[in-house]
Formats: sequence, structure tokens, C-alpha cells
Amino acid sequence: MKLFSGTAHPALAEEVAKLLKIPVAQSEVVRFDNSEVRVRIEEDVRDEKCFVIQSTSSPTDTHLMELFFFCDALRREQAKQINVIMPYFCYARQNIQHRPGEAVSAHVVIRLLESLGVHQIITCDIHDEGSLGIFSVPVTHLSTLPAMAEEVKRYIGEKNVTTQSVAVVSPDQGGIERARTFGTALFGTNAFDLVVVEKRRDQNVKHVSAAIQLFGEVTGKTAVIVDDVTTSGGTLIHAADACMKAGATRVVSAIAHHDLGSGAPVKIQASNIEKLFSTNTIALTDEFRFDKLQEISIASIIAAQIKP
Repeated sequence: MKLFSGTAHPALAEEVAKLLKIPVAQSEVVRFDNSEVRVRIEEDVRDEKCFVIQSTSSPTDTHLMELFFFCDALRREQAKQINVIMPYFCYARQNIQHRPGEAVSAHVVIRLLESLGVHQIITCDIHDEGSLGIFSVPVTHLSTLPAMAEEVKRYIGEKNVTTQSVAVVSPDQGGIERARTFGTALFGTNAFDLVVVEKRRDQNVKHVSAAIQLFGEVTGKTAVIVDDVTTSGGTLIHAADACMKAGATRVVSAIAHHDLGSGAPVKIQASNIEKLFSTNTIALTDEFRFDKLQEISIASIIAAQIKP
């Protein structure tokens, strides 16, 4: 077995490799002045089972093309299997035509990976699990929710908050099952307060949404907002404001992917959110670090899945 790393998140690849007690396999990624990229495999992979870790986060298209070239290079070198590990699966929110004339971008990414001879795709907390049915190759869908639930449980315990005074909040109707899964991991039962925020999004304006109404009881409770990804922070902040307005005593959040855009860290830091738990599916650069954000490593989750 050989484990390769793209340039999107080499630290995660190194962490996984350390847990597996293997080195990260040698490769070369060269970026030219015209923005083209060249990928070269520098090891003998003939008849080897190969894994490539590449989170297709910002710059999304750059990391995606690099991943495609890794797959092609491995196929040309006659790897026995090409297994792609995409901790963050790009374009997952573009899995339907929201407006006439739009491309269904998630389908395009899936078909391109399949055409390159990928044997298996491993990803974490994809935006819509219904998208998994589109793949014609095996897909392993890993959940980071139990790991985040464990950290949230520890945190609220330090604040002397009992689980009876916690409400799990989905910031929109589409995330109800995700919030339910998180709540079950947090409480060890499916009997807990589940709250849903009705959200309205303007498809003609990017990163604009508004909380309309809150369904459920958060008065006097710690509200834990659960979602798969945050980019602008708008949905998260609006949901937090709605919870505080409805009488919540504090708001914390658990977000699988911190796919943060410019300005989001400042807005979240200044918001009603007391703590934001997220995972390291995406490399966190210094410009996107802020005090309220706490990262949880998923290296052990990936390593357990691909161990020899």
C-alpha cells in the first residue's frame, strides 16, 4: 500500500501516515508561471494499492485538477488500485439545478473521477448523502459527527451544563438528519430536543441567506448548531442570533468543514457563537485562525478506514 499526498493538506497526510506507520509516498507537484500544474509519481506503484489524500478546498479548481493528474499518473504507472481520499468534497452543494440553465457541478466532478479509473472514493460529511447514489464506483462516507459530539460534550461539561439543558439545532431544513445523528452521538439516545431554523436563501446572490423562523424550544438552553460546512458564516450567525433571540443561554456550533471565505473569521468571532468546533478536513492557514475556532483531527478516522 502506498499513500500519496496532494498539496492541499500535506499535514493531514503526514498525520495519517504516522498512524499507519508508513511514509508518505514520493511525488512531485510543479506549478508553472501560467498556473498550469505538473504531477509526477516518483515511486514504483506497479500492482500497488494506492491512496491519494487531497481535500478539494480553496483554491478548489487548482486542487481538483491536481487530483485528476495524480489519478492519471497512477493509472499510467499501472497502480493496482487508485483510491481517492477527499476529506472535503468540492461542489457538493451544487448537486441539483437550483435555477434553469445551471450546471450540476457535483455530477461533473464525480464523472471525471470515474473516467480516470478511480477504484474507490472516501469522503467525509458530504453535503447531501443523496449524492452518494450518483457514483458508479464504491464510495465510503465517513462521519466526523461523533468526534465533534465528544468534544462538545467535554466542553459543555466544563461549563457545568447538563445534557438535559442542551438543544441540538439544524440551521436549515436540509440538515435535520445530520443534526439528529449528531444529537444521538452526543446524548447516546435519540430522545433529545431537536430545533430547526427555517432559512431562506437568495439563489441570485451568493452567500446571502436569512433565518425566518425557529421551530422548537431553546429557552434557557445551550443551543448546539450542527452543519456540514460554513463559508461566509452567514447561515451559522443568523441561526445563532435566532437562538439567542428565542432565549438560549449560549450558542456553540459543530461544523464538519471550515471552508472559510474572506471575512468569515472576523464575523464569526464577533458573533453570538461562543465556540465553533470543526475538523481538519481542510488545511487551516493563519489568516483563517480565530480564537473561537477549535479544530478536531480526523486522521484516526481516515487511518482506521484504510489500514492494511
